[in-house]
Amino acid sequence: MKVDLFDFHLPEELIAQTPLEERTASRLMVLNKEDGSLSHSHFRDITKYLKPGDCLVLNDTRVLPARLFGEKEDTGAAIEILLLKQEEGDAWETLVKPAKRVKEGTIITFGDGRLTAECVGIKDHGGRILEFKYDGIFYEILESLGDMPLPPYIKERLDDSERYQTVFAKERGSAAAPTAGLHFTQELLKEIEDMGVHIAFITLHVGLGTFRPVSVEDLQEHEMHAEFYQISEGTARLLNEVREAGGRIISVGTTSTRTLETVATANDGRFTASSGWTNIFIYPGYEFKAIDGMITNFHLPKSTLIMLVSALAGREHVLHAYETAVKERYRFFSFGDAMFIL
Repeated sequence: MKVDLFDFHLPEELIAQTPLEERTASRLMVLNKEDGSLSHSHFRDITKYLKPGDCLVLNDTRVLPARLFGEKEDTGAAIEILLLKQEEGDAWETLVKPAKRVKEGTIITFGDGRLTAECVGIKDHGGRILEFKYDGIFYEILESLGDMPLPPYIKERLDDSERYQTVFAKERGSAAAPTAGLHFTQELLKEIEDMGVHIAFITLHVGLGTFRPVSVEDLQEHEMHAEFYQISEGTARLLNEVREAGGRIISVGTTSTRTLETVATANDGRFTASSGWTNIFIYPGYEFKAIDGMITNFHLPKSTLIMLVSALAGREHVLHAYETAVKERYRFFSFGDAMFIL
């Protein structure tokens, strides 16, 4: 299957640069995956499309302020780093700019020396392994020194970093937000629960590979990035009970979807408490084992995310929905509008 089959024209001005003042004010396109029919609403009205006994599955990962600006200890040259994932102890895999200035043994200082890092290894793709030294608690220092790592297509500065976190974000470790969850408020979640819909949480720490373009012509040759996931015993039990009672499992976002499908695939369609790394690649032809519907944002042309959505709703249905979204001036990507596939 060719990657170009998932291309569409997206005017640049439709890429949302800032979040709406009110999270639930986003528009909502509802796509029927069986017949491709569309309807238009607002996210605050999502309860119209939920039923008692359904289960919404949310990703409770919290985005790290993972972008740090420092300088080389010996020359004072400016260095920017992006934390990718923790290795062992205080060692992290990072992206460094300019990378050519950082060799093994290079010392970088941040925040007048409150935090220092030594380059202790170089990855094949050019990333650097940095080992940090500090007094106190690493994550507290990171919160005070780091910037939010917004996606490359967002050019505007974010005034309130919490707007790039979901209201239920808890487990620190993501390089990017699970953006479908940004539309929810605590009040809306309570309203959903009060109508008899279950709320379940999983964790998947989103990696920057999410933004990596597909560079091969044939999508079967694309290698997905691996991301850490975790599903608790309580969540697994609830999902099995919902399934047995005939309720729908609705994932909020592609990250929740990938987690649920990873776990269900490994357990003959059932859910069990587990954690590990997943590089599952979902594209048309995939048979879903875990979810019945999905809430998601509008994604990049030719991305693995639009391929996943197309696997659930059908490529032609999805591309027609996206053409309609462009025509109707929907907002795209992280701070954009939402789609409910049911």
